[in-house]
Amino acid sequence: MEKTLAGLGRARPRLMLHACCAPCASWPLEALSDRLDITVFYYNPNIMPREEYEKRLGEFDKLRRYPFRLLAEPWDNEAFLAAVRGREEDREGGARCSLCFRLRLMRTAERAKAEGFDFFTTTLTVSPHKNAEIINAIGAELGEKCGAVWLPSDFKKREGYKRSIAICRELGIYRQNYCGCRLQDIQKGN
Repeated sequence: MEKTLAGLGRARPRLMLHACCAPCASWPLEALSDRLDITVFYYNPNIMPREEYEKRLGEFDKLRRYPFRLLAEPWDNEAFLAAVRGREEDREGGARCSLCFRLRLMRTAERAKAEGFDFFTTTLTVSPHKNAEIINAIGAELGEKCGAVWLPSDFKKREGYKRSIAICRELGIYRQNYCGCRLQDIQKGN
């Protein structure tokens, strides 16, 4: 990412930043908002229940000290369930997660292309529980397929995850304790 951004000179490219939640968006917004015009794209049909989806969406208002436009898709849990059908029993971090990443990043790539963004990427790589290599491979593949330019990232580098925790504490941002998918809890009857 840094090599790509360093080569831009004075230009201020437009970035569509897929964000799963305000905590994960906090550090990328802080790190990039002085160099890029950012639109945060909130598309997360994996989040259950709907009230959790809405609660996470509302937390983006607390990040307004960083300049960004917020673009939110309606909650569509059926799209997620269809995308992961047959993988409901996978463990966290397994094949179901890659299908979920693919669903969300495909929509992001399509929107980035349709709206003329210079780049698209995701905040998912800030989490120590997410594999940045897998996410970047999926993003690059989908970008190529859609004709959008993927900006590779690993936002947990340079203490990014720790900084996101500090920003959330400072701004009073709700930090959830799960990615959004509750399939394992549902199967256990919780």
